[in-house]
Amino acid sequence: MDIVTSADGTPIAYQQTGEGPVVVIVNGALSMAADAAPLASALADAGFRAVAWDRRARGSSGDAPESAPEREVEDLAAVIDAVGGDAAVLGHSSGAILALFAASLGVPITALFLSEPPFRFGQDEPGDDFADRLQALVDAGRNEDAVVTFQLEGIGLPKEMVEGFRATPQFASLPPIAQSVVYDTKLTHQVSTPTAEMLAVSQPVTVLRGEQTFPMLIGAADRLAGEIDGAELVVVPESVMHRADPVATARVIAERLG
Repeated sequence: MDIVTSADGTPIAYQQTGEGPVVVIVNGALSMAADAAPLASALADAGFRAVAWDRRARGSSGDAPESAPEREVEDLAAVIDAVGGDAAVLGHSSGAILALFAASLGVPITALFLSEPPFRFGQDEPGDDFADRLQALVDAGRNEDAVVTFQLEGIGLPKEMVEGFRATPQFASLPPIAQSVVYDTKLTHQVSTPTAEMLAVSQPVTVLRGEQTFPMLIGAADRLAGEIDGAELVVVPESVMHRADPVATARVIAERLG
């Protein structure tokens, strides 16, 4: 992976796949650049240069204490600058919120593809102290509990699903990036309802969602597409239960950027 230095001095790791117009992938919570490999490969096959990166406090990227959402915006800006100066951006889940927030703050993004952004629009919000409670768990070395608490209260997954996943070998990769759930929580809380600037971005906006996904995400995607002037809502049947299908998602992007 290559390394770029963000505005606050934090090293941010990224990797590139393919040749062609640049599409930067912004992952959601509890995921890293490696998790975007199938999507990056599908974008490369469609004629793009896909760039995946580890958001701060994940994988090969660094961190800075008490990072705010604006620091993650600077991270995205640094990655885009390193790969050419402007780019289309595909954000999934909280990564879609970060992508739209970054565009509203002037990051040079040419087109936005927002996959199932979990905007709550003021409904069923976690408490204002949620990020602080997660940080306290991380500070106490209780990373597993921080991840589980985030999954239960921040995402709203059923307890049986969370406990079942906790018992699998795959869970072991998550406690080392527990600090990142604090940052995801700060971001989604700060702009749980999109700001006026986010709804007025000048870039072409495509909002994607599956047919079979969580009801909150269906409502959020449909409402967001309706509130951004000129935005397009695309329902992707192949994307199921908050998993963006790589080939179908790449096809949607190619049809709009080709």
